[in-house]
Amino acid sequence: MDTEELDQLAARIGEEIIARMAPRAPGCGTCGGSAKRVTGDAQAVARLIDHTLLRPEATRDDILRVCREACQYSFAAVCVNPYWVPLAASELRGSPVKVCTVAGFPLGATSTESKVAETAAALRVGAQEIDMVINVGALRSGDFDAVKGDVQAVAGACHRAGAIVKVILETALLDDKQKAVACTLARMARADFVKTSTGFGPAGATAHDVALMRQVVGPEMGVKAAGGIRTLEDFRAMVAAGATRIGASSSVAIVEAAAR
Repeated sequence: MDTEELDQLAARIGEEIIARMAPRAPGCGTCGGSAKRVTGDAQAVARLIDHTLLRPEATRDDILRVCREACQYSFAAVCVNPYWVPLAASELRGSPVKVCTVAGFPLGATSTESKVAETAAALRVGAQEIDMVINVGALRSGDFDAVKGDVQAVAGACHRAGAIVKVILETALLDDKQKAVACTLARMARADFVKTSTGFGPAGATAHDVALMRQVVGPEMGVKAAGGIRTLEDFRAMVAAGATRIGASSSVAIVEAAAR
């Protein structure tokens, strides 16, 4: 490639970057502010869903599609990996859809300092909700002060930035007593939600676990069910058990079923 060709390529790249950085009109960047007309039950369903794409192989186009769908259907949030937060925040600027990302994901076994740093970095570039994974090994070892301190540190970083934190228990790795202890510690640490699963564990959400979590945290905290929720029937079962937020990748199919 000669000098002239390099100059032309640089010019095209520069024009593309400038176009992407241009101020957007109010409303969702991916759909021009137009929300799909969903009413009644379908609208109520959409407002409880975090439209989720956490697969490691997800591409830029995949993230743009998820943002577009979230805007069109008025989902509560999109939930994406930290790398994609700036893109999602840009695309959803001006819309009511929140940007959610994860910390200590999916194992929960990183240090508290790492989780706080990851959280702070995500908040700086546009995240509004953080789903952090509890230190499962510490919980199972009976190191309850460590678990509480871990959640408390992330919750503090979130709340100082006006964001909320959801604590992922990975319920498939815990017995009922451990789930109850984890919920109690999350509540003591001032988390906003407890959440069932990462979607990467041995199993996902169950109505039994959601009901148990709701019983422990009471009415003042949120309960998010995630992992394996693919149908409207799954959604309704989780809400009936006490979930106030649902994490799903089959969100569009769920809402479309509710609209029929």
